[in-house]
Amino acid sequence: MSGINKTTEKHLMVFSGRAHPLLAQEVAKELGTELVPTSAYDFANGEIYVRYEESVRGSDAFVIQSHTAPINEWIMEQLIMIDALKRASAKRITVVLPFYGYARQDKKHRGREPISARLMADLFKTAGANRLMAIDLHTAQIQGFFDGPVDHLMAMPILAKYVAEKYGHLDLAVVSPDAGRIKVAEDWSSRLGGAPLAFIHKTRDINRPNEVVANRVVGEIKGRVCVLVDDMIDTAGTITKAADALMDQGAASVIIAATHAILSGPAVDRLKACKVDEVIVTNTLPIPDDRRFDKLEVLSIAPLVSMAIKEVFEDGSVTSLFDGKA
Repeated sequence: MSGINKTTEKHLMVFSGRAHPLLAQEVAKELGTELVPTSAYDFANGEIYVRYEESVRGSDAFVIQSHTAPINEWIMEQLIMIDALKRASAKRITVVLPFYGYARQDKKHRGREPISARLMADLFKTAGANRLMAIDLHTAQIQGFFDGPVDHLMAMPILAKYVAEKYGHLDLAVVSPDAGRIKVAEDWSSRLGGAPLAFIHKTRDINRPNEVVANRVVGEIKGRVCVLVDDMIDTAGTITKAADALMDQGAASVIIAATHAILSGPAVDRLKACKVDEVIVTNTLPIPDDRRFDKLEVLSIAPLVSMAIKEVFEDGSVTSLFDGKA
């Protein structure tokens, strides 16, 4: 009696939570597919219900959800979506996190603190994720928090290309808003023709989050167009103070380039009032019309995400998308 020999065809399916459907639609379109129809709603007490409207058995599933406010709700929805896929026999589940919530809580500064970024990775694993895909994690070490493959994508090539095309003919300097991100600034410098580096030396009060006490510029920035690079803009306190410090110390002008536009609370007013010429971000997080302003330029991350999904699905190389550096 012979066994059954059947080669099943690989089947790509893309799913989106309700946090940032526009990005997911754009990614699906780039992949030449459509989002799987999903019904999702909240019960009166805030519990979330999710059901897929077609079979997902045997699929290579990619679940896209960006952790925007209200952040805990969207994380929970994504976990429920993963659980639904696991119980409906999806073959492989890749969690696509354009913005990874809780990434800033990646180590203990003081006793009795959580390491919430690790907890997040554990939650995804427990829910049934086989693989994570994230863009510009707050620190690279978070890749090690998840027990399984992690694709760490970088928005820098997209941002740097825009900056090079628009400002490349000017005398540039690449500025890191703190000493810890100097490695990222080095990569920027090499993409901008070896522009000199500078960083802002800042002091913080450990008891007061989101607040910087003092700024001092280390590096040669006089008369140069300063490209201030960071992974996220939350309340914009750090970055606007850094921009003002650069202008005070003789920079010709300042442009800000950051991946994640969280833009909480006073961020938009601060950026409008600040002495910057342009704020360049990506659409890893949804930016509603009332948070947009004249100086803001939003670049799409969808081509990058779709290329990475394609490489994972076809068992190709995600690293090849970044000249072997990812």
